[in-house]
Amino acid sequence: MKRLIFLGPPGAGKGTQAQILSKLYHIPHISTGDILRQAVKEQTILGKKAQSYMDRGELVPDELMLDLIEERLGQSDTEKGWILDGFPRNVSQAAFLEKLLQKINLSADFVLNLEVPDEVLIERMLARGRKDDNKETISRRLEIYREQTAPVIDFYRRRDLLKVVNGDLNLENVTSLLRSVMDS
Repeated sequence: MKRLIFLGPPGAGKGTQAQILSKLYHIPHISTGDILRQAVKEQTILGKKAQSYMDRGELVPDELMLDLIEERLGQSDTEKGWILDGFPRNVSQAAFLEKLLQKINLSADFVLNLEVPDEVLIERMLARGRKDDNKETISRRLEIYREQTAPVIDFYRRRDLLKVVNGDLNLENVTSLLRSVMDS
């Protein structure tokens, strides 16, 4: 059983590592972005609600995200575990998620935080070549991340769930560090 929450700033490699670990451990990589896109594509009740926010250019509210996550965690492929990527992004989401997991009699085994220095993150994101990625927008995204998600790191540290992993290494080394934490 591996139930993991992945934290880390944009550009830290969460998505890439989550996909690798998902294959290695045969557990689903649950990205909130993917859940949203899937629900919208399938036009589920929750998907239609989410789409109305997205169409207006608004963030999908926490309650709706939690409903989507609860629905996703209830699917049969999650029985052996899961990797939650991109959620929670703030302390209220973390508290909500904790209550949700208690409600369905689950808990996270670890919260893995990939740490990477800002200058490396900026370099990585610029190298991705996305049109909206320039030094200013990337720096702003990192600021927002620090304001909102740094308290989440403390939230999980206080619960003794946090494992910090150096994400400023090559792909294989980060993967093996993550595996050694998961298998300990």
